[in-house]
Amino acid sequence: MAKLIHAMVRVLELERSIDFYDRAFGLKVADRFDFDSFTLVYLRNAECDVEVELTLNKGRSEPYDLGDGYGHLAFCVDDLDAQHARFEAQGLAPNKIVAFERDGALMARFFFVQDPDGYKIEVLQRHGRYR
Repeated sequence: MAKLIHAMVRVLELERSIDFYDRAFGLKVADRFDFDSFTLVYLRNAECDVEVELTLNKGRSEPYDLGDGYGHLAFCVDDLDAQHARFEAQGLAPNKIVAFERDGALMARFFFVQDPDGYKIEVLQRHGRYR
């Protein structure tokens, strides 16, 4: 069976992105590999083996065009309201919390935030299928 091991995003400033993912989601640097034209940094936390891979292409100064195909990364948390307040206190500019219902029942509570390169990230309350 296949196992998801990482999702990759391209970034312009590694330290800025490392700081964001640490402050927002507690992801720490698990590995860093420096090459002549690019650097790979793998981030993880104790909650999960799936990593976020940050790729820095050296010499690039223009922001990446995220296009209309990219969706989002998603994290789930135990206390959505507390995390939303923490994001606000840290100046991470989360969007408002949204409750999403289906057939009259709560399906999900969530908010979105963007990382320094504009990638959208959904933060969901642990509930139902979102564990």
